[in-house]
Amino acid sequence: MDSTSPFNFGSQLVTTAYLVKDTITADTFRDNSNRLSYTVIRLLNDSNGTQNWNYLLTYFVTPTATGMELVDDRNLRFIKLTTPVSSGRNWLGNSYIDTKSAGSPWQYMDNWNYQYINEGRPDTIGNITYPNTVTVVQRDETSPDLPFDPAFYQQRNLSKETYAEGIGLVYQEFLHWTWQTTPPPAGYEDDSYGIRLQLIDYLP
Repeated sequence: MDSTSPFNFGSQLVTTAYLVKDTITADTFRDNSNRLSYTVIRLLNDSNGTQNWNYLLTYFVTPTATGMELVDDRNLRFIKLTTPVSSGRNWLGNSYIDTKSAGSPWQYMDNWNYQYINEGRPDTIGNITYPNTVTVVQRDETSPDLPFDPAFYQQRNLSKETYAEGIGLVYQEFLHWTWQTTPPPAGYEDDSYGIRLQLIDYLP
């Protein structure tokens, strides 16, 4: 996992590499709609795996009759997948999230139109080739859509995931940053962050 966050009072974005390990626990439960859900624990290590594994976060996965939902460590519910899986199919994956309220920190997630692309195609990620994958493009937007100029406000939102048949998530990329010029000094807002996950091993 590559994690990106503001550094030096927001003057730049810095990326740090880690190893993470996701484990589906034996703790299942029924959500508010009485749907069976699974608890996933994420552990963190240094990029070489030489330290002890430390707890990072917990999230929950719920298979549904029409796809798959995920509740992250901030209690945000996403509709990650829908059926049928077919290139061009789209849906509002953030529709459970309050993106409309004036004080919502998730306004930038408003009206994200998830879409399947490259369904059924092989994909090579790192050193592993997966024969049957699908990619979900969730957002790819720069506003205003101009080359970066530190003298002007700009926001960048990028989010996409790739799933492999029989395995699940094999690649995830998420980036949200806002370059703010007022009040000075100009810099990246505190909620700017990004992650890039790439599967290197798994146990079936």
